Amino acid sequence: MFKVFVRHYAGYGWLAMKALRSLLSLLVSVAVMTAALTAEARTPDFAKLDAVMKRAVADSVFPGASLAVIYRGKTLYHKAFGRLTYDAASAPADTTTIYDAASLTKAVVTTSIAMQLAERDSLDLQTPVARYLPGFACNGKGRVTIEQLMRHTSGLRAHSFYAKTCSTPGEVFRAIEQDSLIYTTESKTKYSDLNFILLGRIIEKLTAESLAANFHARFAAPLGMSSTLFNPPPPLLFRIAPTAPDAAWPLATPRPLVNDQNAALLGGAAGHAGLFTTTGDLTKMVQMLMNGGELDGKRSIAASTVRMFLRKTEWPRAIGWDMATPGKSSAGTRFSANSWGHLGYTGTSIWVDPEKDLAVILLSNRVWPTEANIKIRKFRPVLHDTVVERVVGK
Repeated sequence: MFKVFVRHYAGYGWLAMKALRSLLSLLVSVAVMTAALTAEARTPDFAKLDAVMKRAVADSVFPGASLAVIYRGKTLYHKAFGRLTYDAASAPADTTTIYDAASLTKAVVTTSIAMQLAERDSLDLQTPVARYLPGFACNGKGRVTIEQLMRHTSGLRAHSFYAKTCSTPGEVFRAIEQDSLIYTTESKTKYSDLNFILLGRIIEKLTAESLAANFHARFAAPLGMSSTLFNPPPPLLFRIAPTAPDAAWPLATPRPLVNDQNAALLGGAAGHAGLFTTTGDLTKMVQMLMNGGELDGKRSIAASTVRMFLRKTEWPRAIGWDMATPGKSSAGTRFSANSWGHLGYTGTSIWVDPEKDLAVILLSNRVWPTEANIKIRKFRPVLHDTVVERVVGK
């Protein structure tokens, strides 16, 4: 009797264990399926965003473009559309296509280097420009500060075609130093290339290194931005989206590739323009700034410095970056008033909304084959509104 009882008990235990294992297996399967369905539900439907980009190509907003969307620390969307030119035989654009970033150079390069120099006490934002460039003090400019250059409240004119009167970088810098203010400093904000041409020169004087060498050593190399550089060499030309032809280059020397003629006159690398880059590389730079100056455990800039440069104040611009005005800027109607970003003349832009933890990076060559194409002005707000709608939902 005893043996029979034991065998019966042992059999019951085996059956119980088998049932328990089956139950656990079922629970695990349900958990996995639930997680997968939840993840799928949280993945935005980007079909409308695809359609917006494809329509932009069809409407000749640009021949091609690359777009990246960062949300909560992850790149949710990274696609390219169109071709390098409007020629049907032209190579398709892809996410490794290199674009002339134009004035994104001001924010990505010059401002980022200024952040490092400021926090290390090499550059004082409240100090007059003339301390670093003594020749600038003439014609009532002696009290203009570094911060006023970076906020575009200096009083300097927006632009000048220096190739008409200058043939060397030295002549360009002297022309800016000798120029007069066109409005009273800090009486208004007027975006100016001259401000950042001067800043690039100041950085080179302070560091005894070129702007290109500074950016490569401080940011491009540490962040792994392997396709971001000034004056790209010939072997990279097949990856570069062309910009507007320059039929008015006045010098006998070969013209640097950069679309901006003043940047070309300055050797292809200047504080206001000259950078070539990809959306993939820019996601690293942007995520570093969104993370308060740190990426993958490597700190590039102190968090306090990032906050100081990018915080909203009474001025319409941050230090080196623009601030969004909802409904009145290229960021559209749905980016918050604390959003910061910058545009590039060639058809490039970065907009970051810290409240939504969202960033949109667009690179294009809207200036091919002519700079007269300004359709991107209406396109940018539509793009950013669509991204917020798809990702955030409001």
